[in-house]
Amino acid sequence: MLLIGQKTEFVQKQASLLRAAYPAAVCFLLLILAVELVVPARRQSAVYDEGCHALAGYSYWTRGDFGINPEHPPAIKLLATLPLVGIPLRYPPPSSTPFFKSECFERGRDFVYANSVGADTIILRARLAAASLTLLAAVLTFAVAYQMFGMTAGLVALLLFVFEPNLLAHGSLLTTDMGMTLFLLATVCAFYRYVKQPSVPRLVLTGLAAGFAFGAKFSAMLVLPVLPLLALTEVALQSQNSSLGEDGRSKHALRLTGALIVVAAIALTVLWSFYGFKYTARPNGSHLVPPLNGYIGQLNEPRTEKLMLGIARHHLLPEAYIYGLCDVFITPRYMTSYVFGKLYRHGQWFYFPGAILIKSTLGFLSLVLLIPIAIATRQEKKWREFLFLAIPPAVYLAAAMKSNFNIGVRHILPIYPFLIILAAYAAFSLARSHKAWLYAITILLIFHVASSAHAFPNYLPYSNELWGGPSHTYKFLTDSNVDWGQQLKQTKAYLDMHGIKDCWFDYFARSVADPAYYGIQCKALQDAFGSPVPTPSHISGVVLISAIELTPALWGPGELNPYSQFANRKPDDSIADGIFVFRGDFDIALASATAHAGTSWRLLNGRDKPTDAQVNQALLEAQTSVSLSPDICAGCQEVLGDVLMKLNRREEARAAYQKGLAEARAIYPEFQDSEIQSLQGKLKQ
Repeated sequence: MLLIGQKTEFVQKQASLLRAAYPAAVCFLLLILAVELVVPARRQSAVYDEGCHALAGYSYWTRGDFGINPEHPPAIKLLATLPLVGIPLRYPPPSSTPFFKSECFERGRDFVYANSVGADTIILRARLAAASLTLLAAVLTFAVAYQMFGMTAGLVALLLFVFEPNLLAHGSLLTTDMGMTLFLLATVCAFYRYVKQPSVPRLVLTGLAAGFAFGAKFSAMLVLPVLPLLALTEVALQSQNSSLGEDGRSKHALRLTGALIVVAAIALTVLWSFYGFKYTARPNGSHLVPPLNGYIGQLNEPRTEKLMLGIARHHLLPEAYIYGLCDVFITPRYMTSYVFGKLYRHGQWFYFPGAILIKSTLGFLSLVLLIPIAIATRQEKKWREFLFLAIPPAVYLAAAMKSNFNIGVRHILPIYPFLIILAAYAAFSLARSHKAWLYAITILLIFHVASSAHAFPNYLPYSNELWGGPSHTYKFLTDSNVDWGQQLKQTKAYLDMHGIKDCWFDYFARSVADPAYYGIQCKALQDAFGSPVPTPSHISGVVLISAIELTPALWGPGELNPYSQFANRKPDDSIADGIFVFRGDFDIALASATAHAGTSWRLLNGRDKPTDAQVNQALLEAQTSVSLSPDICAGCQEVLGDVLMKLNRREEARAAYQKGLAEARAIYPEFQDSEIQSLQGKLKQ
């Protein structure tokens, strides 16, 4: 009896220690997450979208101008820029580019880099506010896993979240992706709690969460099929542990339908609140360019156009929101897709599955593959939980695969918490079933943590070991998967460390970022975006090339890319796995030709009518561009034709257009379709 009493006391002490250690472990993991978010927030320069989003949020607070960046709803931008409201910031002057999408990026650059408080202050304050959403998403992921599958699954889910490189990469950026990640999970979780134990507060909470999701990102439209699908599963399973299903399927369906109508009404009200319950996008009678009816006309889909015009006519949604919805349909038509090292003219269904395979840790991917095994081998089937965790990411991923928005894994971040919870369930369930599974799961978790920790703090270009790691990611993916303008601070540190004063720098984000602000004095090379800069046809010395410029994603494939020679050789060094360093002598005639053509175009198409001297200078620049690249640059021939047409030398202009058209048709015509259409139109005039 004494031995039994001692054993019982020992078990009780162990349980007591476990209860004390559990909250400590949770707090420790959240502390690690905070460090993982704050350090990159301080180390990284502003990424491509952040200047625009910072200006937009500040504009919403101080001017009520929702015409700035209507491509994204305002909720996350409002939250992230709240810490900026008390700072006296200079509002940038009107843009030279009236088109609403270009305007935001041009003025956003000015807002961030021309204010006396400094870019670091503006960006860091906004990033820390945005990072709070990631912390909340981690806590919610833990709470859902805990409620559905128990305390061990909750802790494993939190561990997986804290070391998920894609969530960390975007977790402290002033963008909308992590906000959508949080609020989609919150909406599904709130609805799950409602169908289990219906109450008015739980129903209202579901509507509020859905409203915040709609205010975060346009992909929240996927809530519209997700919640009804989940409701259908409730009716089909005829759950007995919910009062909604007590009186048969018909009444169950009616009650859930009524609940969804209430959720939709609350969500719509919340969405309008983010726009101040005002229909017009801009204050004081100002309008966006182009007008809404004109932008709707670009949809080229009669049914969708009719729907949007009806919504606008009856003011069912805010004007800025309608602009954003139209943009969701219009923009993907012009986007290419770069995946597994190949450029495609349009989106590919396998892009997002490929991005997941490349950018998720091998440990996490292995755990995801174990989910069906865990479900099949466990006697107790939690079908409601499985369906609530499986249907939302399945719908989200299917919609993403059908879209042409193939520019980053960030667009499917909302599926990760659902997969993490299911993976945590699989890990816990299998680990307790057999000691061999316990060892295997432990190894996978350690591998997940180690792979992620190795990338700290440069999570953005992460790829797993199967693809060569972060320094090789640009060979398989591009854009926000690798190089989004985040490396300027590290570039300055690298140049100082190596004593490099004289260098060349091709930086794709130069149109929205300012390398000189960070003390980088390298001479600029012509990139695929931004204003033309003086670029000689031959350079030597130290050359820094932004990773995205090495891929065909911006310039086009093969010889269309003036920097393809750099992509085909091993770099001498790399900076933050996104800026590559080359030393030697290089001929870059096409880059120089593009720069001269850009200068010619700007001389000819400035705000004011060009003078005779400017036209003559434009002709010289255009002739120089053609001489540097006589057989490749169709755009150079078009600019030359434009100048000659201005000089009324019509036959020579037509000859230039015809030569440009022949070049465009001969060299990757599928990637020069807009150039071909433009030249054909000018030849018909």
